[in-house]
Amino acid sequence: MKYVSTLPIETVIVISPHAIAYSDYIHISPGKHASGDFSQFHAGNVRIEVDYDTELVKKITQSAKKYHIFAGTLGKDDDLDHGTMTPLYFLNKYLKDYKVVRIGISGLSPLTHYRFGQCIKEAVGDKNVLLIASGDLSHRLKEDGPYGYKEEGPLFDHDIITAWKNSDFMRFLTFDPIFTEAAAECGLRSFQIMAGALDQKKIKPHYYSYEGPFGVGYGICGFEICGEDQTRDIGNQYKKKMQEEVKKIKEHEDDYVRLARTTIEHYVK
Repeated sequence: MKYVSTLPIETVIVISPHAIAYSDYIHISPGKHASGDFSQFHAGNVRIEVDYDTELVKKITQSAKKYHIFAGTLGKDDDLDHGTMTPLYFLNKYLKDYKVVRIGISGLSPLTHYRFGQCIKEAVGDKNVLLIASGDLSHRLKEDGPYGYKEEGPLFDHDIITAWKNSDFMRFLTFDPIFTEAAAECGLRSFQIMAGALDQKKIKPHYYSYEGPFGVGYGICGFEICGEDQTRDIGNQYKKKMQEEVKKIKEHEDDYVRLARTTIEHYVK
C-alpha cells in the first residue's frame, strides 16, 4: 500500500464479492457518495466514506452495453461492504483525495467476467486508476474453521497463489466449478474481472503474502503494468480453447446425443 502513495491515483476501482450481486447482472454501485462501518464486526467506530467517480461509472456502463454485457447501476444500493472497506482502510493510511468505483460479481460465466474487465480497461483509457480485486480464497482450510475442512480448499489456494506468481490469468478462467464450490472460495470472479482489465498488458507480479490461520485463505499480490503484450489476449485464447473442446466432444457423440443437441440448438437459435 505504501508504494501506491507514490502514484498519481485518481480513482480506485474495487471489485468486491460482498457488494450487491445478481445471478445475471454485474452491479456497479450508483449514486455520488457512500459510507459504511464495521459494526457487524464489533468495530462500529471504524467508518469509511467515499465519493463515487460517476463519470467513470457511466463510461464503464456504456462500454458494457456496447459489448452486450449485462452490467450497470440498475438495482438497489446499499452501504459499503467489508470486501470494499477492508482494502480502503489500509489504503487510506497512504492515499487521500481519490474517488471510488465499486463493482460486484455475478453468476455469469468466467469469460463474461473477463470481458467485463475489458470494458473497464476501455473505459479507463489513460486515467490513473488503481484496481483492487477483493476477496478471500478458500474457506475450507481447517476442521475448526467456520466452514470446516475439505481437501479442495488448500488445493485451490495453492493453484491461485501459483497463478498469481506466474501471472497465469488463464487459470482464473479454467477452474472446474464443482471444485471451486467445494473449496468455498469467494474471490475468483473478482480475479477474472481484474484479468480482463489487464488484457494484453505486460505485467510484473509482486507477491506479498498468504496465510490461513482461521481456516480462510488470505492472499495479497499486486500486478504492475509494464507495457503492452498482445500475446496476453487471454479471453480470446480461452474462447478458442473452449471451442476446440466442444468440437472434440461433438466428434464423439452418438446419434441420439447428436439429435438431442441439434434439436436444442435449433430451438434456441
